[in-house]
Amino acid sequence: MEIRYKIDYVTIDTGIIYALADIKDSWHKQSVDFISTFKGRLVVPSTVIPEACYLLNEYLGQSAEMGFINSLINRELIVEHFSDHDLTRCVELLRKYDNLNLGFVDASVIAISERLKIQKILTTDRRHFSVVKPKHCGSFILLP
Repeated sequence: MEIRYKIDYVTIDTGIIYALADIKDSWHKQSVDFISTFKGRLVVPSTVIPEACYLLNEYLGQSAEMGFINSLINRELIVEHFSDHDLTRCVELLRKYDNLNLGFVDASVIAISERLKIQKILTTDRRHFSVVKPKHCGSFILLP
């Protein structure tokens, strides 16, 4: 009998990256608790990186931004770059959900999660990700 180990993959969004760094953020404790017990792999879409860096630097300073960059260097997160297909899907999502003002970064998180067949998104954004219906599953599981 073959034993297979399934690694749990979760896509991480900008809000959680920020919350992890900001002890005053209302999502900080939940985010830290989740990360400290999570045994799977965190996938960060490349589109999230500049947005997270901007927010970290603007509101918490360069050391917070550098901490995040070091987590990328140390491979604490798996960076997933977008494909041409993902860009096409982003346009579809932006058009379909134009009333939500979804935005490119959130659309890319969805498109990349769909392509990788990841159902779980680690996010503070319940407004967008709870409404969008992904192609690969009935709905996203929003964490923490």
